[in-house]
Amino acid sequence: MFLLTQFIGLFVIASNVVPGYLDSEISTTEQTSAGYYFFQIITSFAMAILLFALITKYKLVTFMRIWFLVVLVIALSISLTAILHLFGVTTYWIALLIAIPLGILKLFRPSVLIHNGTELFIYPGLAAIFVQILSPLYIILLLILISIYDLWAVWHSGLMQKMAKFQMNEMKVFGGFFIPYLTKEIRNKIKLMKQKYKGKKTKGKGIKVPIALLGGGDIVFPIITAGVFMNYFQ
Repeated sequence: MFLLTQFIGLFVIASNVVPGYLDSEISTTEQTSAGYYFFQIITSFAMAILLFALITKYKLVTFMRIWFLVVLVIALSISLTAILHLFGVTTYWIALLIAIPLGILKLFRPSVLIHNGTELFIYPGLAAIFVQILSPLYIILLLILISIYDLWAVWHSGLMQKMAKFQMNEMKVFGGFFIPYLTKEIRNKIKLMKQKYKGKKTKGKGIKVPIALLGGGDIVFPIITAGVFMNYFQ
């Protein structure tokens, strides 16, 4: 799924379908300066981390769900626009109308299929926004800063783990791919449960299943990097 998302991302980026309302209303000089956008991204990223930390601390689940919904609907709509263009549909608002129910399903009626299926298109849409405002130099600098942040957030502060637990335990959603998998031990337990409760109601009975996770940052930043260099060398 990771590799498929990368290819979808390059396709969406090459389609140039980012809607006009996401364009920044700044001067022409600033629009041509990747450095201007770079510092805007860093500032926004720092504010988002601070906001996320506060949301996690005070368990502002409703606010976080709204934030997630807005972001994922916008990202989905961009990717869907690129796909609809293949069929001659060039109206962005049709893609947006499709993205809204998908976003609602993802947040309020989640399943492995819906979650991972939408993730395939969320990160390409997000990447398409950032690719147009970064140069190779600044994406390299951004990756270095993100790496430093990851080291701090995982090994020093534990913020990354706290945010992931908050998403999964409180919001019941995770920003990234997750794939349940069955070990031999789990399969044996399921087999025994089927034999034990054959013909009986098993409400409330269950088995914890291991899950393989891949965070959203590990997916989107490779797409952004590849997209920036693809555009630069075109």
